[in-house]
Amino acid sequence: MKLNKTFLAVAAALPLLSSAVVADTVSSADLKERVFGSVFGEYYMPDTDKTESAAWNYMEKDWGYGVELGYYLTENWALRAEFAKLDLKSKLDGSDADGNRIGIDAMYHLPSMSSVYLVGGLKRFDAVQNTTALNLGVGYKHFFNQNFALFAEANRYQGIDESYGDAGIKLGMTYVFGTAAAKAAPAPAPAPAPAPAPVPVQAAPVDSDADGVVDSMDRCADTPAIHKVDATGCTIYEEKMAGVGDIDIEVRFPFDSAVVPQSQRSDVENLGAFMQRFTESTVMIEGHASNTGNPAYNMRLSERRANAVADMLKQEFNIAASRITAVGYGVTRPRVEGNTAEAHAANQRIEAKVTAKIKEPVLR
Repeated sequence: MKLNKTFLAVAAALPLLSSAVVADTVSSADLKERVFGSVFGEYYMPDTDKTESAAWNYMEKDWGYGVELGYYLTENWALRAEFAKLDLKSKLDGSDADGNRIGIDAMYHLPSMSSVYLVGGLKRFDAVQNTTALNLGVGYKHFFNQNFALFAEANRYQGIDESYGDAGIKLGMTYVFGTAAAKAAPAPAPAPAPAPAPVPVQAAPVDSDADGVVDSMDRCADTPAIHKVDATGCTIYEEKMAGVGDIDIEVRFPFDSAVVPQSQRSDVENLGAFMQRFTESTVMIEGHASNTGNPAYNMRLSERRANAVADMLKQEFNIAASRITAVGYGVTRPRVEGNTAEAHAANQRIEAKVTAKIKEPVLR
């Protein structure tokens, strides 16, 4: 299957007609919601594979003719139905290889060049064989008045149920029924407004820190230029919950124990004091274990140790249970990979993730 050189040349040349032909007297707006009909002649070029195949009776390039009926949906889009008679012959013995083509197309007229349009659709052929094809093409339509136009169009027909690529070049005449809708007369220009009375010039109010509030009403001088201010010139703040970060709690437990030793209480006490000060803060206590022994046992042991720290916060610092979450991760989240003594010491830990309400200025 080969592309037809004649088709490619014509398809490339059609858009250039918009600059070579006298400008149309009809705009795309004049065609909206109007019915049109066309008659055309077509030079039809079968795929090279068809001209060399007995299955297609060695069909030769030849002429055809047809009619179209369509409707302009909008200024750019139109639909049309087509019937064409292809008067083809066999190049082998001159016998008939003709047939009919019927189908429907969508047409899109380019906004920048309303006379140039793209076309695509679905076609059914019964020339030698019954086949279905998709077509894609480009055309140019030149109007001489509100109703009559000449057009040229090039299409490629791509077989769906059979593999072929035919081409065709149409020349025809179009008649658009009816007349364009009358255009509304432009509204008269309004009378010019009377010139305003001159306003006495007054001294401009002073805004020393350029925050949009004059000095006479500004209670907060020299606010940063990027801060949003209220009516008194003071920075507007917003409170929001934000992650303070991960806090390492250096709690070392005796072997197989989940009781916080007296010597390991200082970090937990500091955390409790922080949460007492920031009453809307919350914390997640994470228990971690080193990768020694049974993993399932280490998971339960890390949970008991995390709960021991959580219980200390609740019982000794009166931190509400709703502000504390305790979870054990066992050996699943090591801080240091490996099976060394240093790795075990680093991984056997308690971590706290704290979230607290902070106060931040609202920026402009």
